[in-house]
Amino acid sequence: MHVRELPLPPAIRDHYEASGIEKLYPPQVAAVEAGVCEGGRLVAAIPTASGKTFVAELAMLTADGPALYIVPLRALAREKYESFDALPGIEVGISTGDYDSPAEDLAEYDVVVATSEKVDSAIRNGADWVGDLACVVVDEIHLLGAEGRGPTLEVTLATLQRRAPGVQVVALSATIANPDEVADWLDADLVESRWRPVDLRTGVYAGGRVDFDDGTTLELDVTARGSDGADDGAGGASGDGADGAVGAGDDAGGGDDADAAPDETDATVALVEDAVEAGGQCLAFVRSRREAESLAERLAEEGFEPVADVAEDLAGMGRTETGRRLADCVERGVAFHHAGLRSAHRAAVEEAFRDRALSVICATPTLAAGVNVPARRVVVRDQRRYTGSEMAWLPVLEVHQMCGRAGRPHLDPYGEAVLVGDENTREELRERYVGADPEAVESKLASRPALRTHVLSVVASGFADSRSGVLDLLDATFYAHQSPDVDLSDLVDDVVDELVEMSMVRTEGDALAATDLGAQVSRQYLTPESGARIVDGVRTAAGMDRVTRLTALEIVCDTADMLGTYLGNRERASMYQFARTHADEFTTAMGETESFERWLEAVKTARILHDWIEGEDAESIVDDYRIGPGDLESRVERAEWLLGAADAIAEVVGEPLPQFRDARRRL
Repeated sequence: MHVRELPLPPAIRDHYEASGIEKLYPPQVAAVEAGVCEGGRLVAAIPTASGKTFVAELAMLTADGPALYIVPLRALAREKYESFDALPGIEVGISTGDYDSPAEDLAEYDVVVATSEKVDSAIRNGADWVGDLACVVVDEIHLLGAEGRGPTLEVTLATLQRRAPGVQVVALSATIANPDEVADWLDADLVESRWRPVDLRTGVYAGGRVDFDDGTTLELDVTARGSDGADDGAGGASGDGADGAVGAGDDAGGGDDADAAPDETDATVALVEDAVEAGGQCLAFVRSRREAESLAERLAEEGFEPVADVAEDLAGMGRTETGRRLADCVERGVAFHHAGLRSAHRAAVEEAFRDRALSVICATPTLAAGVNVPARRVVVRDQRRYTGSEMAWLPVLEVHQMCGRAGRPHLDPYGEAVLVGDENTREELRERYVGADPEAVESKLASRPALRTHVLSVVASGFADSRSGVLDLLDATFYAHQSPDVDLSDLVDDVVDELVEMSMVRTEGDALAATDLGAQVSRQYLTPESGARIVDGVRTAAGMDRVTRLTALEIVCDTADMLGTYLGNRERASMYQFARTHADEFTTAMGETESFERWLEAVKTARILHDWIEGEDAESIVDDYRIGPGDLESRVERAEWLLGAADAIAEVVGEPLPQFRDARRRL
């Protein structure tokens, strides 16, 4: 099937052909035959690089009205926005922030790209434009099974389908084990395929040899080169999930030892060098930020093609030690990538890699779930990470996400994914990952915090005004589809009682209504727990003799919606002393915390933000608190939102706290 045969405007067809897209891939043909150009609902479970975005564009371009493209990450939203904006005659909008507005200006666009959280917040704030949608595309639909983000996506989809009856829904994923269940829930046709434009072979390295699943082998001369030592995995204990923070664990040491046997890092270096020498690019995945930086610096010593212009750009994006180290690595053809980097640094690395200026990226697993950065070879050095209490195997889905990045269409004759192991783990890695299906997607909506949040949102938005109305909406969720015999009545009753106790919902028989407080908490896109913490904080502050900007920061940093900040052993004593010194400015007494460790982490975050407000430069803060520049950036952004939300809640409670507004203005 050719592009010329599709029901698209001539300018769009010309655009595709000028971009080299003339003939459809087999999965794309299957999508067309399933009715994606005729308003048909579709779940496309097809590999990375096999044409999912084109399928989405076909749906949006042929829809009889505006379209919405939902993504999980801001970086992915920007990438898709730029791709769609290149389509001739199509007005594209993007929205990823401002959780307290309906974003009515989005109504004027043909296509809107937004995160699931932004769509959810727009619905909560009464966005009229969602009712006019003709097409909704959901990228990475397997994230229905993710903690936190999954329930939001699930309830958003259920609500959208009721706000816009008959809307076309197209769901996309490269790694989902039960697409038939999702398709059945969405009343959609299923296109499932393993076809890829570039063949992928996956293998396990051990003992100087890679054994691939297609029966081929790759012999490597791997020698011990003197590793800096792998970290102990404690980096995974940071508040950034899988992307362990710098400073969250001490390196195990190591050094040059001529008699040492080659280790996993030596094998990774050899695999990367082999791919680059053959004319390819390589992605190397490790378990923590520290390991990503250490491996990149190790590889930079091997003499890849220099990238001076990109390094110069990176060096001009902020003066921090992390930024300088990144620029130094990039100057020698290698980069590292993790959540501790500033967003501008991450974007520059991704763009340089796509432009083939960079040969290698050493990354944490978060890169695999983000933007499009394909490589000829993917090396997964670490298959386990620290969970806070133990080293645990990575989910199969996560490893498949990494492996799926291998193979660049029109550039590589093949793609290779290699899991690095040894003679003891060779067979286990093969059985666990190479021949295994990813985990089935299971709804997380029944978790108490998630259900509490979404019950409040549907009541506050007026979408349900009774317990039976809430149950009716929940009956349209993926959770209800997967668990048709489970009665949610008792759980909903418990959640409603909790919301009543928080003064966010009032009841009269079966009827439900949000209080002014509950409505404001929902509009500000806070969890009920965060709203309750802010209420307690402002009421306590009203009776305090000394209320400062630090008071305001402690309140919002102690909420469930603030990102956690890892507290290392070496700084615990100084943070404890800081908390004692400023005890009269805090709304929580040190001896009355539910979790002292969690509260002390919140104090650290508040102290970081206070230093920022007081004029400390980023470099000093990053060095003093052993965080990444990206951590500072994300917490400043999160604090700006939470301070604004807290200010609005304080007004509703009748205990205004000017320090919220003052701190926000100074961020």
